[in-house]
Parts: sequence; structure tokens; C-alpha cells
Amino acid sequence: MPLSVIPTPIGNLEDITLRSLRYLREADLVACEDTRRTGRLLAHYEIKRDLIAYHEHNEERLAPELAERAKTQRVGLVTDAGTPLVSDPGCRLVRACLEAGVEVEALPGPSALTTALVASGLPADTVVFTGFPPRKGKGRTQLLERVATEPSTFVLFESPHRLGKTLGDLPADTPVAVCRELTKLHEEVFRGTAEEAARHFSDRVRGEIVLVVRGGMKKAEESIDDVVRLARDYVAEGESPSRAAARAARESGHRRGEIYERLVKGRGRFSTSG
Repeated sequence: MPLSVIPTPIGNLEDITLRSLRYLREADLVACEDTRRTGRLLAHYEIKRDLIAYHEHNEERLAPELAERAKTQRVGLVTDAGTPLVSDPGCRLVRACLEAGVEVEALPGPSALTTALVASGLPADTVVFTGFPPRKGKGRTQLLERVATEPSTFVLFESPHRLGKTLGDLPADTPVAVCRELTKLHEEVFRGTAEEAARHFSDRVRGEIVLVVRGGMKKAEESIDDVVRLARDYVAEGESPSRAAARAARESGHRRGEIYERLVKGRGRFSTSG
């Protein structure tokens, strides 16, 4: 018997495929992140199946057990929304099944990643998916530097309350698309620069966010030290450090957050006296 990896709608229930519905009806057991949420989906389509909670907190323990059951039963794997394994649990189970000699079938279907990428209008030939970016530290710095310098399109998941910080950490003129509540009633896709998006979403943001970013916009020929000196000149002319950093970011392609930090805290500490 195979393990069936079954995508489910990311919002609109009409987006489920006929094949996914058939596999759910034929499954002996469905492993899901939240049995209540999956139960509502199945009830909508009048499907009754045994459900078992399978999530990040128990997948290490349950993966071998489910792989063993998949040898004799039809086991389906779903997540709360979208395609399993894409920034969701499931990799341990897939690996356990493959190691146990159990066939794995991956069904095509809804994914916030591909939906946002297509809606963004940004190039889709070379794409990097990073999931949720690190909140701080070296990992975040490295990712932001990669986004600034690598000519790829990056797709990130972001929480509403951290969206503003992430947009502010990108070079101000970076082309982005902020995709909010995809396929749902209040769906919104904002396309523009990182600076424009930050202004647009300056008020409280709600819902699930996918951020699509055109990478490689940083101008390598101008060093960060040169840009900080430029921002320091703007401060000397009367600009606030925040506005000076934003202006220098627009003109250089470097990240506003990095310029501001160096301007007021680091080596480039500003002084209005010159």
C-alpha cells in the first residue's frame, strides 16, 4: 500500500482536486496536523475516515508507526492547508516509508508557495523558497544578504507582526509582492517596492502572509561604509537618522535597517557636527 501525500485547500474549499477527494475517500487512515480542521474539510465533502493527529511535536515518535501501518493500509497525509512537507510536517514520515519499502505517492494540488509566485508577477525561472525567515541572529543576516545579492526570486512565509521589519530590512527599491490571505474572502496582493509595501502595510496587518522578493538588487560597487557616510551627510543637512537611512537605501540598494544600525549604533555613528 502506498503513503498518499494529499494537498488540501489553502483557503477556498473549491480548490481541492477530484483525485485528492478520491484518495481521501479510499484511505483507511488520514494523518493530519489538526483533526478538527481536517474533520471539517471531510465533513464538507461528506467523507468519514479515521483521523490521527500527526504534527511537529509527535512526528518523530509516530513516523515509524505510520510507516508500518502503511504496509497494509492506505494511509493519507495532509496538513492544515496546502501541500504537506512545504514548511509543514511530513518529511519524517515520507523518509520512514521509503526506508521501509513503502511506496509514496505525491499528489499535485494547492500550495501557497506557487500561488503567490504566480500572482507576484516576478520572474519564476529561478526560485528560492526559505519558509519562515530567522527572527534574528546570523541566520537572518545571511539570508538577507543572500536576498540582496543573489539574482533569484525568493518566496518567504512571514507572520503579520514581523512583516514590517522584514520589509524594512530589504533594500528600499527591491521589487516585492505581499500576498495576504490567498484564495480567501479578503485576499490581497500588493506589488511594488519594499519601501512602498512597508508604507502600505504600516497599520496592523492580519492574516497569512507570503512575501515574494526579487533578489539581487544590491549594488555591489558601492560599499556599505560609503553608503553610511552618505547617510551621515544627509543627517548633517537636517534629515532624521531614520529618513537619512531610508534615502541612502533608495539610492544605493543596501538595506535600510543595516544603514540605520551602523548610522546610530555601529562604526558609522552619526554626528550632526560633522
